[in-house]
Amino acid sequence: MAGDESDSDLKPSSVAIIREVYDSENAHIKFEMELERALEAGVRVIVIEPEPLGEETARWIYVGNLLHKVSVYSGLCSITSGLIWNSLACTPFGIVSVLCAGCYTLSWQWDPCCKYQEDKNRRRLATLPALSDLTSASPVVLVRTDNRRKIFLHSSISAAAAAICLWRLYNIFK
Repeated sequence: MAGDESDSDLKPSSVAIIREVYDSENAHIKFEMELERALEAGVRVIVIEPEPLGEETARWIYVGNLLHKVSVYSGLCSITSGLIWNSLACTPFGIVSVLCAGCYTLSWQWDPCCKYQEDKNRRRLATLPALSDLTSASPVVLVRTDNRRKIFLHSSISAAAAAICLWRLYNIFK
């Protein structure tokens, strides 16, 4: 798993390597379990050698990031259009913002994987000593990040967008 550490002593400052070793017909399940343990342990850097698992994990992170960005940008469009025009033009953007923030909150926020971002900067990755003995040519490297600001940002913007939409609805139908 991680250098010379056992699964039980993974520390938040360590590097975990999910090695691509097919020693049984259920090796893919073993890879997933190792990744889950590393994510839950809060390992600082996770290197995933098995290509299918790495691609799936990177895609999951990408979709979570996309939901976050769509929530923020559509919320900002809703807030802006709601403050500029005296109409319900802000409503579609507000709905999209709230739906994306809600989907992120329900599906991604509680997943330990959302605290990681894929790092594609090969120069920075070359400085990690654990990466010198990898067997995979293109491993997926995850780096732990603090996502509290990100969650606060899209939640606040979505709430503001919803409030402005409700305010516009109230003013039109009062």
